[in-house]
Amino acid sequence: KQWYQRRVAITAGTDEQVVDVTDKLFVAFGTEILKIVPGRVSTEVDARLSFDVEGSVAKGRKLIGLYEAAGISRDRVLIKLSTTWEGIQAAKILEAEGIHCNMTLLFSFAQAVACGEAGVTLISPFVGRIYDWFVKNTEQKTYTEDNDPGVVSVKKIYNYYKKHGYQTIVMGASFRNTSQITGLTGCDYLTISPKLLEVLKHDTKPMDAKLTKDAAQTLGDDKICLTQEKDYRYLHNSDAMAVEKLAEGIRKFAVDQVKLEDKIRSLLLG
Repeated sequence: KQWYQRRVAITAGTDEQVVDVTDKLFVAFGTEILKIVPGRVSTEVDARLSFDVEGSVAKGRKLIGLYEAAGISRDRVLIKLSTTWEGIQAAKILEAEGIHCNMTLLFSFAQAVACGEAGVTLISPFVGRIYDWFVKNTEQKTYTEDNDPGVVSVKKIYNYYKKHGYQTIVMGASFRNTSQITGLTGCDYLTISPKLLEVLKHDTKPMDAKLTKDAAQTLGDDKICLTQEKDYRYLHNSDAMAVEKLAEGIRKFAVDQVKLEDKIRSLLLG
């Protein structure tokens, strides 16, 4: 019995160490990146906390505390959270404390509206993953930059935000081809892979802004309110693609987190 109790205590202690080491590792990576880039770095909250408001808030505060202990201002860090209802509520709390948030795994208009109303700093709608779903689940397999479902989704969000004065930054992400990028010229931010940047580098065709604040005044949808959980969940769950891709993304992020923790645990136990 005593041996078993000691073993449980050791395991529990190791689990706490693993979490602590993982958090410090993420911050160490972020700190090194900030020595190179002039802007911000995103550090992700454990995806297993995607439905835990208090846990997400506590993790966000801890990560920012580690950055500040390393001499990094919180203004240079974005805490990345899954765009669940709980993640959005956690972001609202953190933003009120001056902790900026990047909402990831964003696939639906409902998610974007709720993020804007929560006053989050930045959202990352996943253009490529939306495209992937439609290619896999519908008869249409090819798209142009004008009808690509991922591009259309980001345009709708951008126009809505600009029309109604939301300050949340729209950062298109997860691109599969350059037409998805050129279809979103004028968007606040775009995060582009080195491979696609290289292709664009050799593209000499002139590009006009496809998204502008002025055009958004007529193109943006009418304002809706999603501050109530029941309204948010109904609208989000009306989008089969978004429900499926959000759940899939959380599962995959969680698997990667566990793989890293298992590696750290094996190193700690020798």
